[in-house]
Amino acid sequence: MIEKYPKPSIVEFTKLLLAPIVRMKHYGIVVSMCSQMELLGVSHNAYSLNILINCCCKLGRIDFGFSVLGKMLKLGVEPDVVTFSTLLNGLRNQNKIFEAVSIFDEMIERGYQPHLIAYSTILKGLCKTGNTDRAVRFLRPMESRGSEPNIVAYNTILDCLCKKGLLKEALDLFSEVKVKGIRPNIITYSCLIRGMCNSGQQEEATRLFNEMVDNNISAYNILIDALCKEGLISKAVETIGIIRKQDIEPNIVTCNTLVDAHCKEGMVSKAEDIVAAMIKRGIEPNVVTYNILINGHCLQNKMDKARRVLQLMIEKGCAPEIVTYSTMINGYCKGKRLDKAMELFHEISRKGPILDTVKYNTLLQIMFQLGRVSTACKLFRKMLASGQIPDIVTCLILLNGLCKTGHIEEALKLFEAMRNSGLELDIVPYTILIDGLCKVGHIK
Repeated sequence: MIEKYPKPSIVEFTKLLLAPIVRMKHYGIVVSMCSQMELLGVSHNAYSLNILINCCCKLGRIDFGFSVLGKMLKLGVEPDVVTFSTLLNGLRNQNKIFEAVSIFDEMIERGYQPHLIAYSTILKGLCKTGNTDRAVRFLRPMESRGSEPNIVAYNTILDCLCKKGLLKEALDLFSEVKVKGIRPNIITYSCLIRGMCNSGQQEEATRLFNEMVDNNISAYNILIDALCKEGLISKAVETIGIIRKQDIEPNIVTCNTLVDAHCKEGMVSKAEDIVAAMIKRGIEPNVVTYNILINGHCLQNKMDKARRVLQLMIEKGCAPEIVTYSTMINGYCKGKRLDKAMELFHEISRKGPILDTVKYNTLLQIMFQLGRVSTACKLFRKMLASGQIPDIVTCLILLNGLCKTGHIEEALKLFEAMRNSGLELDIVPYTILIDGLCKVGHIK
């Protein structure tokens, strides 16, 4: 594109180069390309400059982002709401929330109508830095400015109030939500119930839970999942107790959520106790349950235990998935037991699930991540021998893996084969190859 004459327009540059590279998160490359474009005399527009500001912010250089804003004004390019929202987000990510508020006020003064994302950015920043009172005050003028706060905005503040133990203020705000006719969602109730449980107000937590059910928000599994993701496993267990009092029996999804939470915290033995208890209650483990336990043991490098779970799974008539085998192979590789990994791979080939292109891609990805280049290449040859046709994803995994491990000559051969095969190549393989060549010093 750079050598093309006449030079492509900024629209072409942005569409074909900048936007795809941003999606790949190569922000530094975008900044460099913008500099080259300017040297070639290609004029920016608001869209390309907004992309450049976003990349500067993503790289943690909010100061460069403001320099680009200055350039916009000098060029006579009018900043828009996206420009200011991007800078707001960059400031918030660096905890410069009061500077963000100043920019927000400037937006209003210039006559821009902030959208809900801009409001949400400020609210999250104020709450994150503990300025809850300021966040509540910031919420008030939204209506007069033509932006009705939605439940997401209220949830941000409710969550902060509950975490600070300001439950009265949280309940007052919750009442305001209902008076305005805004429908609370599962996140709203999750914040409040968690806050009540943390402060020992079990009765109020139960009342809120009943209200949640009355409002047809009966997806209690989402609540359990939310508590587990917050690391509040004991509260999740307590909530299950509340659920049982409502004559609602937890199902396999609930149990799997708890099992997964315990495994991620390294409490695999406790997770197995939960599975034993659920079997006593008549809930049979499914493939997800077994996969979670296998992954839990693999994370602790307890591969013999993981293998026993796999064997039990098969004995119980629960067919392992490719994810099951991939987890095991990954575990063996991380534990440097490559003989066991390949043994299991051959076992899959003989009697396991038939490997399609997607499954081969999964295994190839694992091999490259672990630096097993020769093993990955052997697997690729086996894939071809089995009659499976590689797709563009297969080729990109191979190309990326070869480049990242310094096998540039092989990568170049593969790239040439990709071009000759008739595959439709976009910017992605070119970017992977350029990145690989740069890393080994082949700049020219």
